[in-house]
Amino acid sequence: MATFIELSNNIQNKFQKQVEGKKFHAAAELFRKLHPADRGKIFRELKSSQQKGFLLNLEIEEIADLFDELDDQETFSAAQVLPLPFLADVVDDMDPDEAADLLGDLSGQDVRRTISLMDEPEDVLPLLRYPDETAGGRMTTDYLVLKPDEDTHHAIEYLREMELESDVPYYLFVVENDGTLVGVTGLRELVYAPPDHLIRDIMNKHVISIEAMRDQEEAARLMIHYDLAALPVVTKKGRLIGVISHDDILDVMDDETTEDIYRLASVTDTGLEPESNIFKQFKGRLPWLLLNTITALFGSWIISNYEDLFLQVAVLAFFQSVVASQGGNAASQSVAMIVRSLALGKLEIKKVWPVLLRQLAVGMFLGVVVGLIVGTGVGLWQENPYLGLVLGLALLGNMLVASLVGTLGPLLLELLNQDPAMASSVLVTALTDSIGFLIFLSLARLFLPFIQKYV
Repeated sequence: MATFIELSNNIQNKFQKQVEGKKFHAAAELFRKLHPADRGKIFRELKSSQQKGFLLNLEIEEIADLFDELDDQETFSAAQVLPLPFLADVVDDMDPDEAADLLGDLSGQDVRRTISLMDEPEDVLPLLRYPDETAGGRMTTDYLVLKPDEDTHHAIEYLREMELESDVPYYLFVVENDGTLVGVTGLRELVYAPPDHLIRDIMNKHVISIEAMRDQEEAARLMIHYDLAALPVVTKKGRLIGVISHDDILDVMDDETTEDIYRLASVTDTGLEPESNIFKQFKGRLPWLLLNTITALFGSWIISNYEDLFLQVAVLAFFQSVVASQGGNAASQSVAMIVRSLALGKLEIKKVWPVLLRQLAVGMFLGVVVGLIVGTGVGLWQENPYLGLVLGLALLGNMLVASLVGTLGPLLLELLNQDPAMASSVLVTALTDSIGFLIFLSLARLFLPFIQKYV
């Protein structure tokens, strides 16, 4: 007997053949037999022209469900092939948070026209006022609320009428008449409680919530730390205005991880993919490369000030890059650890001194070990103990610098309310390279008479 996955793969193969033959109606019938996640997967693989022909053969509700499976950019690209009246009906049927994300990507004129054509824009409009990367930008208005003075019997009747279509049915938020969040309870508590019990008697009054304008990364940390399936979003006065569900937080974690990886790799546009168009990749990668060029020229300028040194001892040119590269590597290691700790909420700015001292101690130990190994090896290889001494001391010095820069860089950016990942490898490597050249060549000049005895 074929497994579900084998049946799904068979349907997907048939679907591709129907689409390639422009038999979109038959393709739609096959599409309906697939799991929602598989629908999103095969839709992504269609060409733009195929997407348009295929979407027009789906029901409004089916397109809305499909858009909920796609990421923001994929949804926006697919939406662009639909006529605005048709798109308005689709947006009406989407989850409010996903609909708000889509509208936020449209041009101002298209947003206004789409909203004017919608039947129920009131669920989406409040979400448009919040930036994408805030808690408010991630929340949905699709949640369930109870009043503290209701009894459990009437609360269950209310839930039956609602048919539990909410994304977060297992959390029932309790609000006063003015919308102030005062508690939370769950289906289990509601079912087990006697029918005449009041909601205020079974609710948990200690509710973890977040203000709408706080960063989405903070919301993710709260949900992970307190193991929450949903996080209520409130105004500064504590009024409940939305809920962030667990699937939205997975998207946040994916976005934040991508952002950190790209910034650590010196890519400015975190929306880039390998298949992004050439100009977009060019624009997203060029700024940091230009900055890298400038910093490399600065390092070259430092080296040029020691030109006479290379004329006297040419062998120095062979080893200066060792000091610079090891410093850059050590600094990048520190940056990665600090950025991760900040992202997970494990490191606070006020506790910077113990961390800095520990990193300096680690840098010193690394410098001593690497310096001894490399210095001794080069001294024996070149039969020049003073050259080995200079190289070992330079490695020690640059390792200490690397620990200092790699630790303070992200922390300083965090203090300035900037993304710590901006302390990328380009900036860190540039600084450690330049200082490494300066330390090595300054020591070489100091020990020059002794080095020359063995040349």
